[in-house]
Amino acid sequence: MRADYHVHSEFSDDSDTPMEAQLDRAVELGLDELCFTDHVDYGVKHDWDEPAIPRRDGGAPKTNVDYPRYFAKLDELARRYEGRVTLRRGLELGVQSHTIDRYNDLFERYGKELDFTLLSVHEIGDQELWLQKYQRGKTQKEYNLGYYEELLRVVERFEHYSVLAHMDLIVRYDENGVYPFENVRDVAAEILRRVIRDGKGVELNSASWHYGLADTQPSRALLRLYRDLGGTVLTLGSDAHTPRYLADHFDDARAILRSLGFEHFYTFEKMVPVRHAL
Repeated sequence: MRADYHVHSEFSDDSDTPMEAQLDRAVELGLDELCFTDHVDYGVKHDWDEPAIPRRDGGAPKTNVDYPRYFAKLDELARRYEGRVTLRRGLELGVQSHTIDRYNDLFERYGKELDFTLLSVHEIGDQELWLQKYQRGKTQKEYNLGYYEELLRVVERFEHYSVLAHMDLIVRYDENGVYPFENVRDVAAEILRRVIRDGKGVELNSASWHYGLADTQPSRALLRLYRDLGGTVLTLGSDAHTPRYLADHFDDARAILRSLGFEHFYTFEKMVPVRHAL
């Protein structure tokens, strides 16, 4: 089984890649499954149908996923690519502790449409990590601990997700280098215990290679901790916003997981995990 469970398209505000281009590349690569996980970030972006909101900046949407069009196109493409690659329906939820109610409402409306959801923390207090807004004016200790503490608050109160995406995302946007894992280990362990207790999982995000990170994402230390705590549910995601990075370094990722003692990875159907040998 070869499956990429973190893929973006023209329905994300940071991609203008047509779904068809990602699917054509998936067929070229011989993938069995592909799951689109386009962005929803309440707090910093509005929904598509909210009035007086700019809809596009150039070709890309400035809003969250246009849900009716998104699911309609997924239906159409599932039929068109049937027999070549299985198409799964996902979203990447950029949850903050103060936006949880919005995501509960979203799942109430569209939960039955979904196979899979990623849980990410892209912003804290509506301050975006990738723009350094959250980090600005804080010490490296303050923004690293603050990131994990926010992730803990979210997993304690939010249940409509399948796996944590790029669990240590703060590393990608830390201009001061890699913060020592031991300094965040305790709160990371609390997060992972809750994830395991709730029957959720963790993603290995292969974008670490093209971002030039020194380690996997999450790091090997976090993956070992997850394993030692009894975690087993893992997905593989490229975080590809263009076809170039689809399923990027997946053979390396699988080898690393096996070296850490994992034997399986998972796909999802209707929010139910399906186990496969690594």
